[in-house]
Amino acid sequence: MNEIIYILTNEAMPGYVKIGKTSTSLEQRIRELSSSTSIPFPFTCFYACTVKDASFVEHQLHDAFDNNRVNPRREFFQITPERVVSALKLAEIENITPKKDFVESSEDQKALNQVRAEIRAKFNFKMVNIPIGAELVFSRDENIKSRVADNKMIDFNGHITSLSASAQKILGYDYGVQGTAYWMYDGETLDERRRRLESEE
Repeated sequence: MNEIIYILTNEAMPGYVKIGKTSTSLEQRIRELSSSTSIPFPFTCFYACTVKDASFVEHQLHDAFDNNRVNPRREFFQITPERVVSALKLAEIENITPKKDFVESSEDQKALNQVRAEIRAKFNFKMVNIPIGAELVFSRDENIKSRVADNKMIDFNGHITSLSASAQKILGYDYGVQGTAYWMYDGETLDERRRRLESEE
């Protein structure tokens, strides 16, 4: 029977991902992890897929990204989630990433939407030294491209739009996503680029 490997993010822990497995329901697992009152926001599934041997694949991912692990007793890694997706695709049978959030209440959804909007509002291309007119590539399909239209917006298929709105449309998700986690410039996601430049300051 196929099992599930998931990559979760949490807006309260920017820059960190949880890499785990489940042989039951992905929704049930996310709800279990999100139900704790010790975290301010529910977890979001960045990516999930079925694999033949989840224990083996999970071990391999944990081993591959061991240098990024923040605590050997926890499944959290300080890494861009797209890097983990790239490795996970080698063992993937089927992409089963949910296209909606799994939340317990409307309050949870409201809090999640609000923090996402705040994160999106902070980013601009000037802060990461990307000029207007520069070409961006979508991390999951190098044939999908856009151009920087101004300090905050991109030209995607002839329409001026945001990084997040375009990524959400490409992925087909019902919930908003962090566009900087999916669009790439010069071989790194915009999120990676921002973190790198901030650490170099």
